[in-house]
Amino acid sequence: MALTENRLRTLKPKDKSYKVADHRGLYIEVTPSGGKLWRFRYRIGNVEKKLAIGPHPEINLKQARNAADAARHSVAEGGDPAFEKRKKKIRDEFLSAQTFEAVAREYIEQMMVKNGLAQATLVKANYFLEQLTPAIGNRPIHEIEPFEVLAPLKRLEATGKHETAKKCRSFAGRVFRYGVATTRCKSDPTAMLKGALVTPRAQHYAAILEPKELGGLLRAIDDYTGYLVTKYALQIAPHVFVRPGELRHAEWREIDLEDGVWKIPAGKMKARRPHAVPLSKQVVGYLTELATMLGTDGYVFPSARSGKRPMSENTLNAAFRRMGYSKEELTAHGLRATASTFLNESGLWNPDAIERALAHGDSNVVQLICQSDERWKNHVCMMQWWSNYLDRLREGYQAELPMP
Repeated sequence: MALTENRLRTLKPKDKSYKVADHRGLYIEVTPSGGKLWRFRYRIGNVEKKLAIGPHPEINLKQARNAADAARHSVAEGGDPAFEKRKKKIRDEFLSAQTFEAVAREYIEQMMVKNGLAQATLVKANYFLEQLTPAIGNRPIHEIEPFEVLAPLKRLEATGKHETAKKCRSFAGRVFRYGVATTRCKSDPTAMLKGALVTPRAQHYAAILEPKELGGLLRAIDDYTGYLVTKYALQIAPHVFVRPGELRHAEWREIDLEDGVWKIPAGKMKARRPHAVPLSKQVVGYLTELATMLGTDGYVFPSARSGKRPMSENTLNAAFRRMGYSKEELTAHGLRATASTFLNESGLWNPDAIERALAHGDSNVVQLICQSDERWKNHVCMMQWWSNYLDRLREGYQAELPMP
């Protein structure tokens, strides 16, 4: 006899659990404590199995029958509803623990730290995560929708941090794609946000672009009275025009004073490709003096507080401020723009060679050395010309450019 809601209400507990059948394998089990649990009995081959549907009255008779019908249909198609339910429960529990923050931290460790990315890159990644965590950090990554990611990005935009908002979206996208690759989510919701953020203006680092002003800067550096290691870094920086982070992380083991070359490993470069810098006679001279003072172990430009650490990220810019240059007039990174401008305006050098010297594009300068490439010889010649030109500007010459 099929069950009805009225009959279900009249079922009372007994000393032992007992079952009351509905139809086609569906039944309700009444426990001694008075609980009523829906179950569905079915067979796969000669094995009898049971599927727990849920308690009554939370699941009423109609809902229980619908669940039994769905399970019966699954069995008919070769499925096992009890196994599928257990699998879903395990996956749901797994995914509920896979929050955005947990996956992001795993991504940073597995894909960034273990791949040897620069410390500055890791600091930025953790900063981006901090911006996103209040909004989506505790959310299961597979449940996050585009609007949830957009909200913290728009808050950053509202404070004028357009570039940060853009980079946070990019970082979040990398985390979601890592989540897809590791089966924690099915898609990257940030892909839907293209065009939703204000495009930031390109950042231009303040730089000196006039010969007279550049000569004045070089003389001011020679007169610098601060920490002596900082002074050497200031003197060398205009000649090699690498990125400030690459300069301050320079190590003696990368530098060959005899052959006049500085080989920077890929892990320290922005593009993650090894780079080589020809060292002019002037730079070799500065480095030789520095080596005599400090020895040739560890960092070329150690921190004033600890020889085991490089000088801080802001050391050169702080020195420029001490020398009287505002951040609108000059930055350490702007020395790259200075070199690029003068080298291009000289008309003596191929623009591609200048781009290689700046470590732009896909050039492999280290490979040029190994192949004794004519382009490397040209690169060496250009860097020596640039150092000679800087010397002339420091001495007060402005008009005539020296020939290579």
